[in-house]
Amino acid sequence: MSEARRKASPPRRRKKHWALRVLGWLAALMFLGVIGAVAAFFIIYQTTKIPDPNKEFATNTTTVTYSSDSQPLGRFFEQNRHSVPLTQIPKHVQDAVIAAEDRTFWTNPGISPQGMVRAAWNIARGQQLQGGSTITQQYVKVMYLTQERTVSRKLQELFIATKLGRTHDKSSTLEGYLNTIYFGKGAYGISAAGDAYFKQPNPKLLTVQQAALLATVLNNPTLYDVEDPDPRTKKRIIERYHYVLDGMQQMGTISATQEAKYAKSLPSLNMKENKSRYAGPNGFLLDMARKELLQRGFTEDQISGGGLKVTTTFSYSQQKTMIKAALNKLPDKRDNLHVGMATVEPGTGRLLAMYGGPDYLKSQLNWATAKARPGSGFKPFALAAALEDGKSLYDIFQGDSPIKVQGQKLGNEFNRDYGDVTLLKATEQSINTAFYDLVDNQMDDGPNKVVNAAEAAGIPQTKALEDGRHNPSTVLGPDPYASAVDMAEAYATFAADGMYAPLHVISEVKGPDGKVLFTDKSLDKYKKQTIRQDVARQVNFALQDVVTDGTGTGAKALGRPVAGKTGTAGGVAVEDRAKDKACGGCMQGSATLTSWWTGYTPQMSTSVVYRAGKTGESNLDPYSSDKAFFGGNWPLQTWLAFMKPALEGAPEEAFPEANPDQVTDTTTPSYTPPTNTPTNTPSSTPPPSTPPPSTPPPSTPPPNTPTNTPTKTRPTKTKPTQPTNTPVIPLPTGGATTKPTSTPGTGGQ
Repeated sequence: MSEARRKASPPRRRKKHWALRVLGWLAALMFLGVIGAVAAFFIIYQTTKIPDPNKEFATNTTTVTYSSDSQPLGRFFEQNRHSVPLTQIPKHVQDAVIAAEDRTFWTNPGISPQGMVRAAWNIARGQQLQGGSTITQQYVKVMYLTQERTVSRKLQELFIATKLGRTHDKSSTLEGYLNTIYFGKGAYGISAAGDAYFKQPNPKLLTVQQAALLATVLNNPTLYDVEDPDPRTKKRIIERYHYVLDGMQQMGTISATQEAKYAKSLPSLNMKENKSRYAGPNGFLLDMARKELLQRGFTEDQISGGGLKVTTTFSYSQQKTMIKAALNKLPDKRDNLHVGMATVEPGTGRLLAMYGGPDYLKSQLNWATAKARPGSGFKPFALAAALEDGKSLYDIFQGDSPIKVQGQKLGNEFNRDYGDVTLLKATEQSINTAFYDLVDNQMDDGPNKVVNAAEAAGIPQTKALEDGRHNPSTVLGPDPYASAVDMAEAYATFAADGMYAPLHVISEVKGPDGKVLFTDKSLDKYKKQTIRQDVARQVNFALQDVVTDGTGTGAKALGRPVAGKTGTAGGVAVEDRAKDKACGGCMQGSATLTSWWTGYTPQMSTSVVYRAGKTGESNLDPYSSDKAFFGGNWPLQTWLAFMKPALEGAPEEAFPEANPDQVTDTTTPSYTPPTNTPTNTPSSTPPPSTPPPSTPPPSTPPPNTPTNTPTKTRPTKTKPTQPTNTPVIPLPTGGATTKPTSTPGTGGQ
């Protein structure tokens, strides 16, 4: 080839690497995608119309009914709202809300790009959508859309908020927001909020501190509930309050000096009285239903303005019957005397009726959910633990008094001797020394096993109960282990052949469109055989014996098969604790602090507890002519006044029979009735108004931390393990609880 021709040949092109070609195509596709997304955004933006405000906003109230779905129980919430123009809302009030909720409100386009990214990320991970993070978005959600949390609703919110931010004056948006947003306590808008928290409906008269506190609770009225006594809530409120003040200082609304001054303390509250919807004993039911809705994942917005249709488990007729019994079947002396009652349906966990006090508005302390000392009402769990441990109803235990437990002498009521008795007889007569012998001498790690059985039956796990794993007197329930609701639930497990069902008060929730959002059928998966069937039937057999021949003979007047257990817990009345401390504990066991009767049929499990004094820690004995305020007297009478009409017309059902081999006596115990046995005799009629004592007063168990050296050598204990059959999702039962001063208690009949 010639030199000229060689020079004329074009140079050979090097082919591009395949990776570069792929990157090129990807870049082109991404460019087209961005163009498409932008085009789609503008098309949707142009076609999006700002709808009319929700016409039903003022009436979109959640309704609550009894289980029949026809009788109304109450509403959440009537909207307390009074609109005021922005010109009547001072700048420091406006700025407090802006500092709390959206510090870029005056400059942002109505949406938060960061909030959009966060929402998209949560959607991708399948998590719950977050609400609008800007004031404009929150206003759109309240005024133009529904409270549902779906992807389509979230996209609508973003586009409407963007358009509203570009086409509407910011001042009008802020005015609408301040007049519609929920501040808690049934208050919608700044005027109603000032009235609810400070009895000041005129925003012009709100101080900087008051405005900052209202802006604090606005973020989450439940999380920042100013009436919640929990110190963790108080801590959250203070931290959020300081955050609001800091924002106001950065915005120039207040000076650094003013911020430091205002941050020293929260403003004093002047709360408006609760609305009448909570009046009377049924206010406790509404409060409990609201708390469970929150536990089920419904938001405060949904509950207060989502138009939900809530059906509870409460029976209208049985609730009326319970209120009548709790208000009328009482001792003549009633001042500062409190009754707590609850009824649970065995096998379902439905709370059918509850009495927490005469008027929720006067006191929010719910005596049906407040933890108390269960006394001998805890012995059935020791019985179940013993049977699980291989013991028999006819094993023999020491019934004489006293008995030595960890170096301490402990006795029966009046120091009575019963001789050697069977476990069945010990349960029937509630003999303390026999149960001490069972749990603390004859069972390895006995207190721990009692706690396991109690939690398996349905007693919620608490610190007091967990401490009982190491307490030799746990079997006599000397500490605040349970409430009336808890005891009714746990005994219902025995009634249901050992099948635990989670306690609940919400049967069904529907949205405003009628769509079912929750049904308690979804809880069926949590039902569990936590007590062996043969053990539960033996417990039922023994607790029926308590009614036929033991401390609860008055329950025979029900006229159908019934099982149950009395319980009293003694200690030192709150008024005498200073004197007891001065005398070195000379008054231990001098007062009856709680008195119980928990009885059940196959259809209903009902628990009644009596307490006295402002905190429930005063002496019950002056309220009865008995030697002590026995569970077999007034608690049983109140129980009977409810159960007889509640079961009227219901078919009589017998408990499933226990295995004959397990309930047949093959022993010859040396039990000899004491000469000073109580004089009451079984009767088929209800107890008289002032019956003779059916049970002796409580005896004194050891303090929680024995200091003496045990006289019995016990195997080395390993660290107690949690029960494998602990009931799942035990729900808080709501209401305030009292916390007794830690004193060595006594458990008795």
